[in-house]
Amino acid sequence: MVFLLFIPLTEVASQDNFRVLFYNVENLFDALDDSLKDDNDFLPDGFMRWSEWKYREKLKNIAKVITAVGGMYSPALVGLCEIENDSVLHDLTKRSALSVQGYDFIVTDSPDERGIDVALLYQRHQFKLLEHTEYDIKFSDKRRRPTRNILHAVGTLENKDTLDVFVVHFPSRVSGKLDTEEARTESAQVLRNKVDSIFSVRINPNLIIMGDFNDEPDDKSILNVLKANQIKEDILNNELYNLLYIKNKTPECGTYKYQGVWSVIDHLIVNGRLLNNANSTHVKNNNAYIYNESFLLEKDEKYYGMKPFRTNIGPRYNGGFSDHLPIYIDINILFNE
Repeated sequence: MVFLLFIPLTEVASQDNFRVLFYNVENLFDALDDSLKDDNDFLPDGFMRWSEWKYREKLKNIAKVITAVGGMYSPALVGLCEIENDSVLHDLTKRSALSVQGYDFIVTDSPDERGIDVALLYQRHQFKLLEHTEYDIKFSDKRRRPTRNILHAVGTLENKDTLDVFVVHFPSRVSGKLDTEEARTESAQVLRNKVDSIFSVRINPNLIIMGDFNDEPDDKSILNVLKANQIKEDILNNELYNLLYIKNKTPECGTYKYQGVWSVIDHLIVNGRLLNNANSTHVKNNNAYIYNESFLLEKDEKYYGMKPFRTNIGPRYNGGFSDHLPIYIDINILFNE
């Protein structure tokens, strides 16, 4: 007598339209005065001669970029920096072309003197927000001006995996790279401490860190302090890997152009678990991308080649988008049907 054993097979479905975008939108300010912040440049009588019309055009342009990067689907997560306040995010998500895309948002309340913050837009049906917090950065040199807080959001995906998302905007190089390096390394240390805390309490953490670091992949803040390295053959779950660590970078490759030189200062960093295709949540092709479509660029008359199509060049209104290019990754999400 022969017994046949039938073992039911569990079908595995895949969601492959989970795109994560980061974009430094360059001064998304309204035209209203905030008495608690130094937003005077972006008032009708200020240096930039900002106006309600220019603000609405800026919203329209940012919405266009987010929609274009999404392609057929809206990006599931959108990290933004250089945001003035929650009011501009309300206008962006509810009173622009994004209004039909179902975004909620969270934003920091940073001590930055200009009043710029970082934010996260998220699709409610793809990322169920569980909690969020922000971390301020205390510099050892008390003469340094306050900077942007680090935003940390925790949510669950459709396959019930937990995802930790950090959005950052590290201090700029306004007074020179070396003079400001300590501010960025101290910011990176705060971030690294938070990452280590997650690694110590979570069994299978999934981490995405995105932002404008104002440093390149080999710089001290990213490579030595945050310890975000290039992808290697042996990938460890609780190590960080910089997906914008571009090998053999060409001169025309970058997210930001300064005095004719392109650099990669915007980054998407993940932990090793997200690079394992066997896991239920992982980065597609283990790669990140710079979105450099032609409408985001204009001819560089001074240094040749192309450059980001900015909103303003000094006080002159230019009608463009930002001085940075967006970056993104795609996440594959597997779940049992």
